[in-house]
Amino acid sequence: MEMHANGSLSRRAFVAGSAAVAAAAGLSLYGCGGSSNSSSSKGSTAATTGKDGGTLTGACAYTSTNVNPVGNSSALMLAATWHVFEGLYDLDLHTYKTYNALAAGDPMKVSDTEYEVTLREGAKFSNGADVTADDVVNAFQANMADATYGAFLEFIDSVAKKDDKTVTFTLKYPFDSLFKGRLSVVKIYPASLTADDLKTKPIGSGPWMYDTINGDDGGQITFKPNPNYNGSYAAKADTMQWNVMLDGTARTTALQEGTVQVMENVPDANADQLVASGATVDYVQGFNQAFLMFNCQKAPFNDKRVRKAFFYAIDVDKLIANQLAGHASKVTSFLPEDHANYHKASTVYTYDPEKAKSLLAEAGVSGLSFSLLTNNNWVKDLAPQIKNDLDAIGVTCTIDEQKINWSTLAPSSTDEVLPFDVMLTPGDPTCFGNDPDLLLSWWYGDNVWTQGRSCWKKAGDGKFDQLQTLMQQAREASGSEQQNLWNQCFDLLSEEVPLYALFHRELATGYQAAEIAGFEPIATTGLVFLGSSVAAK
Repeated sequence: MEMHANGSLSRRAFVAGSAAVAAAAGLSLYGCGGSSNSSSSKGSTAATTGKDGGTLTGACAYTSTNVNPVGNSSALMLAATWHVFEGLYDLDLHTYKTYNALAAGDPMKVSDTEYEVTLREGAKFSNGADVTADDVVNAFQANMADATYGAFLEFIDSVAKKDDKTVTFTLKYPFDSLFKGRLSVVKIYPASLTADDLKTKPIGSGPWMYDTINGDDGGQITFKPNPNYNGSYAAKADTMQWNVMLDGTARTTALQEGTVQVMENVPDANADQLVASGATVDYVQGFNQAFLMFNCQKAPFNDKRVRKAFFYAIDVDKLIANQLAGHASKVTSFLPEDHANYHKASTVYTYDPEKAKSLLAEAGVSGLSFSLLTNNNWVKDLAPQIKNDLDAIGVTCTIDEQKINWSTLAPSSTDEVLPFDVMLTPGDPTCFGNDPDLLLSWWYGDNVWTQGRSCWKKAGDGKFDQLQTLMQQAREASGSEQQNLWNQCFDLLSEEVPLYALFHRELATGYQAAEIAGFEPIATTGLVFLGSSVAAK
């Protein structure tokens, strides 16, 4: 448990309890959750004590109108689902360990490819209805069919009801070391909910329930306690209120003036200002990153030597110092260095313009001119230096800043080449979990990213297939064998870089430690108020 002094600026480590640690302990843990009792891993703020009642308040940095828990991937609404819904197992996002949520205990292993999970006694939805095996089966089937979450659940062959309180999982192949934690992706809701219910005001069995929902910029989401909740994280306040504020200055002002107790995504330029006013700002190292994604179907970016040249040409140390105030770590592998499954990659990029020029010459590329498609969020501030660094090696870079329309970057059955060259954009799938397989699968699995964004699958050089083979072997392995296979994945990606990070970013969260008890920032997007209460005066 860490203690935070009021009015402090701190940097805290990214803790990743994953399969390598599990193997060493002889357990089957997964990447991002909580302890088995779901409460011991949560820290507290200084000596602040809490009270029952009052209102918990937060300023959120992202907007969304999608409340559907099935396949939800928005930073705002996914965080909301952590409070309104439960999985069979949930993840404590402070420690990335798995704890029992709707499940009464650990999965019972029937065979290498069959497990049974029993539901928690007395679990009810916020409408008073019992949580049943039918609800669990329905939720899993809906998520398995979803384009986003289906990739995380590909290992499941079928989910079936054994009795009202027991669910049977039949797997396509052994998945023992990752099974329990991966189930946390699916949040359970009543099977009776209609499609319209899921889109407007869905209900769950979590400690909170939706009261009003407006996820637009300037809007507000309010929650009230679920009176039927009997789990470990009962709501301790009368209400919870999230203010959606995309503007960083507005969020800073709200925290300074006490309109909110917590703010997400503190701008680096405002951190000292907040600390001077008495707030706490925590920087938590995470997986969050800005990455370059190449159109691997388009010459000359179908040549890995050209892709590698970009990474040697960019002065990442300067980017981190100037644009991130030092709050990021250089990439030495797919994973950040304090992740439990970290392995230093065979190729580590350093600032070396001459090597970049040499690689371009080796690839037969000269006079290259390209467009850098840049998302119009925080990464846009990185683009000018990246342009200057690339210009310095004789590559003409034109910045194209826009709100990227991801629907235009979709898989195609034809060989049509997508109309972009290179993209600079942020990403962080650790909001779903942090085991290496999940993180690798997000960007490099046989999915929309490799089929219709990086188009790496269409490159035709066999490297995509090689990675898929290694990833599948790792899924079915455990212990040191599994880690060795993941290491090979990290090495391959560092050499091929179809999509690769420039750095792993620290996320800054601000809060008034004297106003809220039991609150801890996390290393990914979203705010977690589970276990928090209004400070006693």
